[in-house]
Amino acid sequence: MSAKSVFQEEKNPRGIPKAPFIANVEEYLGGPDGAVETPLKNFQDAIAKYRYMDANLTQRRKGLEDKIPDIRKTLHMVEFLQERREGKNKNDDLEDDLSDEEISDTPKKPLITTFELNDTLFAEAELEDTDTVYLWLGANVMLSYKLSEAASLLRSKLDLAEASLKATIEDLEFLREQLTVMEVNTARVYNWDVKRRRERRLAGEVKKDG
Repeated sequence: MSAKSVFQEEKNPRGIPKAPFIANVEEYLGGPDGAVETPLKNFQDAIAKYRYMDANLTQRRKGLEDKIPDIRKTLHMVEFLQERREGKNKNDDLEDDLSDEEISDTPKKPLITTFELNDTLFAEAELEDTDTVYLWLGANVMLSYKLSEAASLLRSKLDLAEASLKATIEDLEFLREQLTVMEVNTARVYNWDVKRRRERRLAGEVKKDG
């Protein structure tokens, strides 16, 4: 029996195989004289594979949980700049309809913000009115986008990341269920073998006394 045969053909939506529950140990082993060494080794191999997948998915989950707030924060900033610019354009249109006497002489306030230099250091900056932002795409690549394009791209990235996180959490829950099943199978086969050995020893003692 190979380690691969431990897994069922049934899989979850991302292709993780389902672990079988061994209801009848004797039948699974092929009879009362079935060997347990190979099945137990196969169970341990299967458990190791599930744990490897669990470790990878746990790391992926952590990466997504760190990434999603950054995307959301960047999207909120782009939307803020977009709303500010749209509001300015509306004000400019309104001013075009007013006479010079009706236009206030009060200058428009510049946008003052802080930006992160590292985890503990921030600097203050005055932002010029712009319809363009620069986004990091990864691998040291930065591209410029119009505000509307940037917002659309970030929404798409946020939707994908949230869907990926949801699937990852589902896979982790599924994996842990399969790990529990395989650990229970291991205990059942081991205990069955212990019981068989004890019964054979007792039978041998009775036969010897007889």
